[in-house]
Order: sequence, then C-alpha cells, then structure tokens
Amino acid sequence: MSGNTFGTLFTLTTFGESHGVALGGVVDGCPPGLPVTEALIQKELDRRKPGQGGPAATARKEPDAVRLLSGVFEGQTTGTPIGFVIENTDQRSRDYSKIKDIYRPGHADVTFDAKFGQRDYRGGGRSSGRETVARVAGGAIAQELLRTAGIHVQAGSIELGGIPAAGRDFGGALARPFFSADADAVAAWEDRVQQVKAEGDTVGGVVEIRASGVPAGLGEPVFDKLDARLAYALMGVGAVKAVEIGSGRQAARMLGSENNDQMTPDGSVSNNAGGILGGISSGEEIVVRVTVKPIPSIAKEQRTINSKGQAVTITVGGRHDICAIPRIVPVLRAMTLLTLADLLLLQRRMGK
Repeated sequence: MSGNTFGTLFTLTTFGESHGVALGGVVDGCPPGLPVTEALIQKELDRRKPGQGGPAATARKEPDAVRLLSGVFEGQTTGTPIGFVIENTDQRSRDYSKIKDIYRPGHADVTFDAKFGQRDYRGGGRSSGRETVARVAGGAIAQELLRTAGIHVQAGSIELGGIPAAGRDFGGALARPFFSADADAVAAWEDRVQQVKAEGDTVGGVVEIRASGVPAGLGEPVFDKLDARLAYALMGVGAVKAVEIGSGRQAARMLGSENNDQMTPDGSVSNNAGGILGGISSGEEIVVRVTVKPIPSIAKEQRTINSKGQAVTITVGGRHDICAIPRIVPVLRAMTLLTLADLLLLQRRMGK
C-alpha cells in the first residue's frame, strides 16, 4: 500500500494512529555528519503539540516526547535510516465509542470505509491531524540539511476567522500567539476564537510560508516542478484546501505587464512569481500561502448518516481545537522543509 512515504531521495515514511500506542517515522536518504539530537527535534515538536494555542486549543495534553531509534550516533547522522517514535499518552478512545457507527460531517469516516471496508473510529485513526507529529520530526531533520546550503524557511498565520493580518513579521511569528505574522492582529483573533467557541463552532485561516536562500535551479521539469511539489506536499496536510504561489489567485486579476517580474542587474523588481519560474527556483524568495479549513469536529448538531445509510444527527464531543492555527503552522513549515531538502539532493545528484 502506497501513500505513507513522501519524497524521492530524502524520504519520510510515517506510521501510527491518533489513539494507537505511538506514532513515528523513518527518514531515509539523509547525508551523514549532520547535527541531529532528540532535543533538536523536540524543539520543533513542542511548537505543534496539543494543548497550545490559548482559547483555540484542544484540552488533550500530549508531551510528544521523541525517541530516536537509529541513524544517529554521538549527535550526528550516520547516513543510515533515521527511525524515531513518539508515544501517545493522553488518548481517550471512550470519547468516540458512542459515534463509532456514525459518519462525522467533514471527516474522512465515510471515505475510509469506502476504501478499506473498515476504519479506526478513535479520533480518525490515520486520518487524524495527530499524524502530522511525525512530519514535524522529519522536517526538523530536513532543516539541518538545508542549513548547510544556507536555506531558511519561516512561516506564520496571516488570517484567522476571516480577519486578515496587515503586517508581515515572520521573524517573530513563532513567538506570538497563533504564530501570527502581525502582533497587532492577535487581540482581534483571540476575540474571534472566544466568540466562535461559545457558539460551539470552529474557524479556519491562512498561513504564509517564505523560504530564503534557495538557490536558482531547484525543481525538475516537467512533472516535478518545484511549485507542483510544494502544492502536493502542502495539500497532503488534511486541513489544507488551497495553495497559492506568489501572487496566486490575484494573478487572474492582473495584466501581464503587472504580473511579470521585470529583471535588472540587481535582481527582480517584484516577486509575483513567488520565486519560481517554469517550475524551477529563480533565486528569489519563495512565497507560498495555504488556506486551512475550519476544524470539522463541532459541538453544534448536524445531519448525517450512519454505516447502514440511515439518517441520524450528531454532536461531536471529545477534545478538539477550535482552529487548526497555530498548530498547523509548524506542520506546513515542515512539509516545505522536506520538499526543499528532497529537491536539493536531486539537484546535487545532477552535479549542480
């Protein structure tokens, strides 16, 4: 069965379920000699672990403590597969027993049954957002490879609950509530989350990712374009519904003379292409925006069907986030890191 491995040369294979014993993964293709420790990975995992995000956060508390199993010796990668595991310690499967035969609207319950003929109803099993913990761990390792090439990736929230942020300060985003790219947006976002939470509902948002130091030449025409690989990687995160590169949808409203990034000996005068031309990095900053849907587990009563096709109603209990932001920000950043690491190795294989 495919679908559990990401990448071509630098690969991540993940395993585990939301309410299983543990989640984990194997990173293969990582060069030897990179500084990797449990503490380094843990720093990234702490940014997405449950219970963060103030009023938007789930009540589930998981330490998300990572344990390295292989591929690292005396603080450095050995060039062999890097195995790691993260145990589940605060799962409450009983929260789902009453709805195990009911398809939750907005979830993958009905499609998992259609594909496999069975499903793990405890928190969605493999389709749960908790699966992304392994992606963040893999991204932490990819980040060390990218550091050797001078590539740095930042990410932050630029919209939440329909309220856009005006500023773009990604350097301080990870230190702010909601990982906001604008400190002035935080208060309005907190009020919006409290309002929606009181109504038993949820909200979505938009995350922007920026990669600097990316050399020109990354990306493989025709079907492995850099923008195509980034879109594939980011759309592979469960809550993501759209990906934009550079000017994105706004390009449809621009003239060619406006959208073209005119070039000078000192560089481009704009970056509507988002750092990618013809599917290949141009050397400009890579700019990606990701649309995140509202969390589908809501306390409001909804119409649905059960596994017998009968009409029923459902109110989803349990412990859930009100918004995937901020916890999805480290996940989207990790998928960008994994994509760039893989394409960097592909470019090096060509001798470039």
